[in-house]
Amino acid sequence: MNEIIMYTDGSCLKNPDGPGGCAVILLYDKNGKPYEKRKSIPNESTTNNKMEIMAVITGLQMVLEPSDIKIYSDSKYVVDSITKGWVQKWKKNNWVKSDKKKALNIDLWERLLPLLEKHNVNFVWVKGHADTVENERCDFLAREAIASGNLLDDVNYK
Repeated sequence: MNEIIMYTDGSCLKNPDGPGGCAVILLYDKNGKPYEKRKSIPNESTTNNKMEIMAVITGLQMVLEPSDIKIYSDSKYVVDSITKGWVQKWKKNNWVKSDKKKALNIDLWERLLPLLEKHNVNFVWVKGHADTVENERCDFLAREAIASGNLLDDVNYK
């Protein structure tokens, strides 16, 4: 299996309802040579949490073969939701959380779960804005995507 290191980040100016962006950096070796792929996506009106999930989705969609993937994210929401099994429980309970409230971002969780099944994924939480170089690069790329002005409409927002 291929081994890939993935860094992700999401950003939303004026959270919620502001413009947002997400970014991913993939690091891997191919034939003994190091490679990097990057992608960022801007969004017109969104939330920070949506962009954090979208960054992971975007990165996993870039990986075409089943792989061992270590995902570094500064989002406790994303990392804990997956590693603590919350998302699986929400889905099992028809997207209702233990506090009896409807889970948020169901459309994105439903996109993410099948992608996780294709790979051997390990999530690692990193503190944001704490000089983790690739996390800082992702933050820069996400904000750069917002500044591009080419904002996409999130049809599932609101």
